[in-house]
Amino acid sequence: MENIIVFGGSGQLGQCLKTVARERNVKNIHFLSSAEGDIQDETSIKNVFDHYKPAYVINCAAYTAVDKAEDEVEQSRKINKTGAEYLATACKAGKATLIHISTDFVFKGDIPHPLTETDPTGPTGVYGLTKLEGEQGIAQILDEHIIIRTSWLYSEYGNNFAKTMLKLATDRDMLKIIADQVGTPTYAVDLAGAVLDIIVSDKKEYGIYHYSNEGVASWYDFAVAIFELSGTKIKVLPIRTAEYPTKATRPPYSVMDKTKIKHTFEIAIPYWRDSLSVCIQKLKN
Repeated sequence: MENIIVFGGSGQLGQCLKTVARERNVKNIHFLSSAEGDIQDETSIKNVFDHYKPAYVINCAAYTAVDKAEDEVEQSRKINKTGAEYLATACKAGKATLIHISTDFVFKGDIPHPLTETDPTGPTGVYGLTKLEGEQGIAQILDEHIIIRTSWLYSEYGNNFAKTMLKLATDRDMLKIIADQVGTPTYAVDLAGAVLDIIVSDKKEYGIYHYSNEGVASWYDFAVAIFELSGTKIKVLPIRTAEYPTKATRPPYSVMDKTKIKHTFEIAIPYWRDSLSVCIQKLKN
């Protein structure tokens, strides 16, 4: 099998890919930190391509600080749009396929049914906007691309909602959690497995796909499940978004329809609570 390179290899999804690749004995996959492969730097990208001559490039590198992005528009755009375009250009020159990770934040969140890949986008903040611009840039430059929109990623690695909740519960006896934003928690290890399944399938079905775990939850439901499955005793109160103002507006409804990815690549997707249970066990161990 030809070389696979992962940009953003030291981030949450990068670390999950590393774990799954090790379990599956994938030998030819190389994980690059931002120091080893900087998607903001065309020379850095060229050096990586010259060295590895990859058949597949997985882009996990992103500016993901949703609220901070409202103040750091240029930096967010540099990584989420321009960096993605640099990678697409390098993939075109090197005849590589690009698998790019995007987000449910490209949607406005005002359509009350599971969102398909063809539903209208309408980001409400800079993060979602720059991620959408990245998708559009890739599509214009490179035919051989697979863009995967995902949502509410958590795992044993990095900073995420699940780990934050467990940390907060160590010194508090009550938490207020938003109950009127609805989506699907996604175990990043499951997403990593799906990305490798796509590569192994060798199917040339390019375009945009949605991947999250199965089911629907609010952030409140997610928090309650985290504490329930970890045996943590804490009082959790549901609140409305208006009671917890943030700099960036989040989509109130971003449940995604996964029919396309399931049928195209024959991928089985676990239910969110089942995957959360697996993650909690790993965190305990």
